[in-house]
Parts: sequence; C-alpha cells; structure tokens
Amino acid sequence: MTIILIYEFVHGRMVTSAHSSDRAASRFYLAHHAWLQEWLRRRLGCRHDAADLAHDAFARLLAAREIDAIREPRAFLTTLAQRLVYNFWRRRDLERAYLDGLTFTAPANMPSEEERALVVDALMHIDHALKRLPPKARSVFLLSQIDELSYPEIAARLGLSAMTVRRYMKQAITLCVLANAA
Repeated sequence: MTIILIYEFVHGRMVTSAHSSDRAASRFYLAHHAWLQEWLRRRLGCRHDAADLAHDAFARLLAAREIDAIREPRAFLTTLAQRLVYNFWRRRDLERAYLDGLTFTAPANMPSEEERALVVDALMHIDHALKRLPPKARSVFLLSQIDELSYPEIAARLGLSAMTVRRYMKQAITLCVLANAA
C-alpha cells in the first residue's frame, strides 16, 4: 500500500508537497481530521483508539480515492468511520472470546503475544470470509466446527441432504483458506 505523506513539520513549520493532489489531500486532512477524531472519540470513549481509527480512515481514503471527487466529506468520512468502528468492535469481541478460551490453558502452554496477535488476525479473516457465505452455509460450517456435529447430524438438524452439507462445507472451507492466505 502506498503511504501518502500529507505533511511534515520541519523546524516548527508545515511543509506541503508541490503536487496539486497532495495539496488537496493536505487541505482535506486539515479541514476534517480533528472533527473525525472527535466524532470517533465520542463513540469509542478513548482518544487513543479514536486517533488510531482516524489515522486508518485517512490512510484508506488517501490510498483509494480522488479527494476532489468527494462532494460530502463529513458524510463520506462518517460512513467510512462507522465501518472502521464496527471492525474495531468485532476484532475486540473476537480477541476477548479467544482470550476467554485461553483461561483454561496451562501457563506453560500459553501462546506468546505475537502468536495471540496472529491468531486474532486469522480469526478476523475467517470471520470476514464467513460473512460472505449464505446463512445456511454459515450455519453448516459453524455446526461442524463449533458444535462438532457430523455431516449426517447437520443434515438432519437443518433439513438438508448430506450432499448439500458437503457442498456448503467445501464452500466455507475454501473461503476460510483463501481468507487466511490473504
């Protein structure tokens, strides 16, 4: 991902790029960053998380959009920020669930912080992949992996054929593997 440097402080003064697109990005950032960060702080209750998500919002915006094409900047930023907040909360919930699952793990078998971060990241990719599945396919996958039901038990519970259960599992596993590879 290309990182666009909006501005930098040199000897106490702001230096901006000579490119018009960089100047437009700088103006956009300066006009809306404080507002977005405050909007996020009110929703998250933490100025540090708000600063991180505001940074993420502008990094995504600058990497993906032509700034001049945005007609309603605050509406656009609000929509983008809402998606980031949702992902932030979802990641936090997954991380908490994972950490709760570790409470019964012997101290000698506890994963390192790096391993925990990798697992949570993998869980986020899998969660995102599962959301792309049709509801029945997602149910089949979760009954198999979480409830440890056999394919015939899943078929009976959901009123599906065993072949449909196999097809849904293949679809879910394929998405999970692709998500983890990304």
